[in-house]
Amino acid sequence: MTARWSPWVRWSAAAVAFLIVLGGTTAATVPPDDDADIDPVQSLEYWLDDYGIRTAWETSRGEGVTIAVIDTGIGKGPVEFGGVRDGADFSGVGAPDGRSPVGAVDSNHGSWVASLAASRGTGDGAGMLGVAPEATLLSLSVGFGSSAAVPFVDQIADAMRWAVDHGADVINLSFTTNTLEWDPSWDEAFLYAFQHDVVVVVAAGNRGTGTDEVGAPATIPGVLTVGGVNRSGKASVEASTQGIAIGIMAPSEELLGVSPDGQIVIWDGTSGAAPIVAGIAALVRAAHPELDADNVINRIIRTARSTPESRAKPALYGYGLVDAAAAVSAKVARVDENPMGSLTEWIRLYRRQEVKPQPTPTVAPVVVPQLPAPEAATPPESALLPSAESLRYGTVPLLAGTVVAIMVGLGVTAAARRVRSARASRTSSR
Repeated sequence: MTARWSPWVRWSAAAVAFLIVLGGTTAATVPPDDDADIDPVQSLEYWLDDYGIRTAWETSRGEGVTIAVIDTGIGKGPVEFGGVRDGADFSGVGAPDGRSPVGAVDSNHGSWVASLAASRGTGDGAGMLGVAPEATLLSLSVGFGSSAAVPFVDQIADAMRWAVDHGADVINLSFTTNTLEWDPSWDEAFLYAFQHDVVVVVAAGNRGTGTDEVGAPATIPGVLTVGGVNRSGKASVEASTQGIAIGIMAPSEELLGVSPDGQIVIWDGTSGAAPIVAGIAALVRAAHPELDADNVINRIIRTARSTPESRAKPALYGYGLVDAAAAVSAKVARVDENPMGSLTEWIRLYRRQEVKPQPTPTVAPVVVPQLPAPEAATPPESALLPSAESLRYGTVPLLAGTVVAIMVGLGVTAAARRVRSARASRTSSR
């Protein structure tokens, strides 16, 4: 099986192809091991010893931590997946509990990813063990391209919120796109995870699929982006990409995976590197429950193993090769912010030209002032007689004015008579 390009999906006028980031896979025939004390399956899990995971188990095995795997669903049959405690489907075509593999081609992918993160083996220490075998899992099934009935960007946004609301401490995303940008709906979804103290681990992508540089969601500030190396610790030619967003490197070649039917397969890709780091994040969270997500990420990258190649090509290797034992046990100074960047600040800088949503009007009862109590009713009066009000405001003032006018008139008349009388007296005396 090789990596596939899924059909194009449009968002914000940009066509984007989503890819599951894996390389080739083959059914594994596990050879017998000469050492009877070593389980034949675990003898193929070279990363358990080479990357300090067995040493880290002396301190933590991920107990009490929940890893959400947003992928094609985790198989229901294999005993290795006994740690799955809940799930949901977001593709519109899967089972309600997220345990029915989605997709005709990629249906095994979610199970392979989950087994690397937290497989519990087949009992008595046998079978494939994930990095955090005592962590619990959430199975969130999504579909890629035409295998889903819901737009991909909506599936991821809804799944992120569901994972947070159902107790995820770590979220694993083993897919990539062919663009640096992402749909604005992912702003809120990823912010929701960061604001609720969740570590988000993302696969960087593979050159073998045509993705030469890191694409979203690996480019979202705040996520821990994982690139891939081969068994020699060198960047995988086909199973890794490059970019300044890469935070850490982990094995991405000759990986094991448990299929939904219980079969063990060998596969390649940063799809497998990411859950190895997600499992290590669970180990750190279990060992240091007092640490927030920012400091969990900081411990993982600050304790990475530096190599000549990683120092020469930081864009390809990030901080270096992951070291589970050091991440769990080393002394690391605390930080006040996510060393992988701030999505809040990115939104402030790059989304500020977009139209801001108008505030939703609030609904409140309208308060009407209480009216004065009505006066007592008065008995009906004759329409021919003036009322008390008309007497008060009309008749009485009119009468008063009339009296004044009469008095003035009488005074004027009397004065006129006196004038005429005086004139008559002067005339007769002459």
